[in-house]
Amino acid sequence: MKPVFIALDFADKKTAISFLEPFANIDHLAVKIGMELFYKEGPSIVKELRSRGIEVFLDLKLHDIPHTVQQAAKQISQLDVQYTTIHALGGSKMIQAARLGLDEGAKASGNIAPKLLAVTQLTSTSEEQLNQEEQINGKIDDSVTHLANLAHDNGTDGVICSALEDEFIHQKVNAEFICINPGIRLANNNKDDQQRVVTPEKARQLGAYGIVVGRSITQSDAPVKTYQDIYNTLNGGQN
Repeated sequence: MKPVFIALDFADKKTAISFLEPFANIDHLAVKIGMELFYKEGPSIVKELRSRGIEVFLDLKLHDIPHTVQQAAKQISQLDVQYTTIHALGGSKMIQAARLGLDEGAKASGNIAPKLLAVTQLTSTSEEQLNQEEQINGKIDDSVTHLANLAHDNGTDGVICSALEDEFIHQKVNAEFICINPGIRLANNNKDDQQRVVTPEKARQLGAYGIVVGRSITQSDAPVKTYQDIYNTLNGGQN
């Protein structure tokens, strides 16, 4: 079944755990921990969630010199998370170092190494920003494809990208390459700070392996029902 990662963009563990209490009987529950919550609570939030049988996507987007990334990845792998991220813009040596660090950490701890996902271009990045501010000429699709190929060739399991890019990544990189899609909004939601957004139904049609959903669930009046509706939509109505 394709995962729907609830983005726990909360300020502290108490708030996050309180939000998750109504989800106690949900099977296959998966969440994303980003910088805000992890920098506040550290490994304790991961341990708490794993003790409840919840899959954890630790989204820290490592981007540094290869040695630093390798050592950080080694620590992450020992936390028993299922997915983690780097920036593909870090380059081939950094990507390889992340892969090595995750494998070293898994061996040291006896855990299964988390799936390594590379961020291509953030879903908040527009083509105008890419061209003018980052001074990367061309279309954003071409940049995403290039970075996805770089990630694939250097040991990642997949990429973080807009669902709008899944189809051509599967065509031009690898048909089995994992594509996890943030930038998911329900039809009646505001785009907020996202640029390249789609609905859960569109993500399913475009070949998403999994999706990340934050405010559409966490700010819903009925978060459990909203989550279940999105999960069923992504999985074609299957439970």
